[in-house]
Amino acid sequence: MGKTYDAIDGRLRAFVERQPVFFVATAPSGDGGHVNVSPKGLADTFAVVDEHTVAYLDLTASGAETIAHLRQNGRITLMFCSFERTPNVVRFHGRGRVVTVYDDDFATWANRFPANPAARAVIVVDVERVSDSCGYALPLLSLDEERDLLTPNMERRGPDGVLAYRVQKNRTSIDGLPAFDQDPVP
Repeated sequence: MGKTYDAIDGRLRAFVERQPVFFVATAPSGDGGHVNVSPKGLADTFAVVDEHTVAYLDLTASGAETIAHLRQNGRITLMFCSFERTPNVVRFHGRGRVVTVYDDDFATWANRFPANPAARAVIVVDVERVSDSCGYALPLLSLDEERDLLTPNMERRGPDGVLAYRVQKNRTSIDGLPAFDQDPVP
């Protein structure tokens, strides 16, 4: 059932861009540490850049595992699941990099997405392996609506409050790895 592809073709692109949620998996190097899987949502926060590159808007949240793991070793897998009538699971394995709000090229990458006060980075993935599998065991689910909690929460905090939250919650990973850099260039 499963297949690998040389690139992200038009059919796969249409499929992944249609999914309202995707999952990101990373892990630290070595035998220790925690494997992390993060669900990602919100409309228009994922983009296929070309046949071998994807990016997503990384939003301020209660952790920064993906950022810490990418800075340490770059390994990442994105998974998209169809919960609609036609089953499918698509995975992109690759090497990721973090473009933070403090990086010179952040605006170039962030312009692919709607502005969001919670944005802390864009995760750019150089896709090395593209595959799909059947997804026959996945349930059928429907999307009622998106949650409207994260963005208003960050708007209420304001820029200084968002920065303070990142200092408190995003400085290191759960394994103590350096995560989000809190020192903006003045």
